[in-house]
Amino acid sequence: MNRRRRLLLVSYHFPPVGGAGVQRPVKFARYLPEFGWDVSVLQAANPSVPLLDPTLLDELSADTVIEKARTFEPSYAAKQAVNMREGANTAATPRPSRLRRLLKSAATVTLQPDAQILWLPDAVRHGRQLLRRLPHDAILATAPTYTNLLVGALLAKHSGLPLICDYRDEWDISSTYWENAPKARLAHAVQGRMQRFVLRRSAAIVATTKASTARVAMRAGEAGVTLVARCIYNGWDAGDLAEAAHVAPALPRMPGTFRLVYAGTLWNLTSIAPVAAAVELLARESPALVSRLELVAVGRKTPDQLAQLQRVAAAGATVENLDYAPHPVALATMTSADAVLLLLSDVPGAERVAPAKVFEYLAVRRPILAVLPEGEIAELVRESDADSHRLPSDVTGIASWLRHRLAGKVNAAPAGNDAQIARFERRALSGELAGLLDELMAERAT
Repeated sequence: MNRRRRLLLVSYHFPPVGGAGVQRPVKFARYLPEFGWDVSVLQAANPSVPLLDPTLLDELSADTVIEKARTFEPSYAAKQAVNMREGANTAATPRPSRLRRLLKSAATVTLQPDAQILWLPDAVRHGRQLLRRLPHDAILATAPTYTNLLVGALLAKHSGLPLICDYRDEWDISSTYWENAPKARLAHAVQGRMQRFVLRRSAAIVATTKASTARVAMRAGEAGVTLVARCIYNGWDAGDLAEAAHVAPALPRMPGTFRLVYAGTLWNLTSIAPVAAAVELLARESPALVSRLELVAVGRKTPDQLAQLQRVAAAGATVENLDYAPHPVALATMTSADAVLLLLSDVPGAERVAPAKVFEYLAVRRPILAVLPEGEIAELVRESDADSHRLPSDVTGIASWLRHRLAGKVNAAPAGNDAQIARFERRALSGELAGLLDELMAERAT
């Protein structure tokens, strides 16, 4: 009988941290043991994060080994307090404001690839201790944050274990569009060197679309290495849907309205501006129809996206602006919708991005209004519903989609493709990862 193998999963963000980014690593940790791979997790002991969701801890087996390392970052509350003081400064107190801006700018340039680099020293120390204490067979580092990849590379170099880098988002795309991404040429050069360092110490890379997998493999080639490269999509979990069936949505339905739900972060890569423009266009033609629209946005929003939601409300629609909800509540809110909204901005690289929520949208079998550029995910949603996709530039087309639904001219929800939906179930995707790990083990044995 073959002995069970063990994977070290490096993930700064892990329960009780909440948010969409923890779903993928926590599901791997939950389901990999079914495929012969036990899991240890290296996570932050005091993560500087805005969201906590202790319910996600229920996903983990009691046998999951957890190792926690401290970060030297200030708490998220302290960061927010600094930002609030910055916003409250007036012209009468310019010097402190300029000093804070200078310090913030210096920190953004210095803390590469991200602020979580302040976690790296203790993470590497604890990771080495864990590897000495318990035999492991491979390391999986998931990003963002990209510090996770650096930690994984250093641990792989120290231990000789194969490293798999899981690119939930491409490093190049995140460093371009993140809210606080440094714009200085030097910072991009430093991050380029860091990524090459990681790729040269990796045995394989995983990404969440085929196009993204090919792009990261190209980056590896530019670094002088040829790596095993696999696309393992994000997905949905049958257990989560079963639990959500017994949970109330974040807020009750408004009678007589058409509920459109967006779940996730609204920021520059998922701008709701095209929808706001479409609602304004429709309001000029038929304000009575717009009054039937109830837009529910669940998740974090940047200030510019809050302004876009205000445009929708000013046009006469009802806008429900909700903060992060526990995952079962978020799923129940999607299920309560007449349709769900998927967004990707029309910017370079977005065609390679797969918003994690698309797979849960498919699984709850609600009509999708997908406002995003052509690419893999546009093709995917069209397989479920040929009328689901609009380009971000097609404001008239978005307004037309809304007009028909608000007027009640489209009633039936798409049945969806059972085989298509099943292939994105989290257990099956964890099996794909286990297969990759088994292949790497077989190669090392020859």
